[in-house]
Amino acid sequence: MSTEKSSLHTRNLHRNPYDFDTLISCVPELKEYVFVNVHGTTTINFSIPKAVKLLNKALLLHFYNVKGWEIPDTNLCPPIPGRADYVHYIADLLAEKQSGIPTGISVKGLDIGVGANLVYPLIAHQSYGWKMLGVDINEDSLKNAQQILDQNPDLSSEIVLQHQPDSQYVFKNVIGAKDQFTFSMCNPPFHDSKESMIKGNIRKTKNLNKGKAQKTLLNFGGQQSELWCEGGELAFITNMINESVQYSSQVLWFTCLVSKKDNLYKLTSLLKKVKALEVKTIDMAQGQKISRVLAWTFVPQKSRQGWLV
Repeated sequence: MSTEKSSLHTRNLHRNPYDFDTLISCVPELKEYVFVNVHGTTTINFSIPKAVKLLNKALLLHFYNVKGWEIPDTNLCPPIPGRADYVHYIADLLAEKQSGIPTGISVKGLDIGVGANLVYPLIAHQSYGWKMLGVDINEDSLKNAQQILDQNPDLSSEIVLQHQPDSQYVFKNVIGAKDQFTFSMCNPPFHDSKESMIKGNIRKTKNLNKGKAQKTLLNFGGQQSELWCEGGELAFITNMINESVQYSSQVLWFTCLVSKKDNLYKLTSLLKKVKALEVKTIDMAQGQKISRVLAWTFVPQKSRQGWLV
């Protein structure tokens, strides 16, 4: 018998077991991938990319009224519950010392590495009404994200996409001289090489199939820019922190997911060095792994209220 997923945020709409009858009514094709496992639980095989993609499509339609969500087989297919958690923890961050969670388009979020799936902006806007800018270095990913927006014209003025032409930079070329963002968010590339990514993919496939050796599914999803970069997660976030100093008065809260706990000490030490005024680490369970949100700001406490009205 499935129980509530208590590790997820209390406002997460996916804490309860999936209602597959309802989800199949949203996306009938999902039915052929749904089965009852040895524990008597109705589920799908999460190592089959097509099954996960159809589940995502149904979840986004049912819970967030997102129509026509599609991504290419070559792109990352994200777990919706974990992605929603990150958004809700950002909402908590913005709500501190406020009378409630700030909602509506006065809150402007920046998603670094939005990908083809557009999931963070979709969930952020549909949950809290925030205005979102999604940025990526991969133009094909942005084209697909735009196709999702084209299927949902009511979102097209609230979610905007932009190309980052230079992979050396995170915020440069994106944040203009007069731009102000309430927060930035990022799920950075995890691996430091293609070889590391393939090994991790093999481990993930084995875990999902209870250790049984099966053909590795490299289209678990992911372009290079989504899965690996030179120096891996630590190098990417280090670059982000160093660059954030130049935009310290234009972003209230910079945030980023950190998968490797060992990286936290170096990153928080760097944040002290660059004189961030406040640094927070928020633990977050994402399926089988624990991740955490690293958040930092250069804005004094007394000045933050003005960002949230």
